[in-house]
Amino acid sequence: MTLFNVILIAIMIIGAIASVMVKNILSSVIIFMVYSLMMAIVWQQLNAPDMAITEASVGAGVTTILFVLALRKMRMIKK
Repeated sequence: MTLFNVILIAIMIIGAIASVMVKNILSSVIIFMVYSLMMAIVWQQLNAPDMAITEASVGAGVTTILFVLALRKMRMIKK
């Protein structure tokens, strides 16, 4: 296991714990987006570029936008 993979796994573990422990919901959504981007890099490292593109677009892109729009609709974040 290379040093890059160890650092990547450590960032993912920290991100997973942080997204649950953070009090601010918008911060949690942003941390979740970073987690999804790290997961896309993991898929790329595993030689699955189709999964990496899907994870980056759906996990980090579409899901984050939907979460932020839902928070705005519930007036939990200001415009």
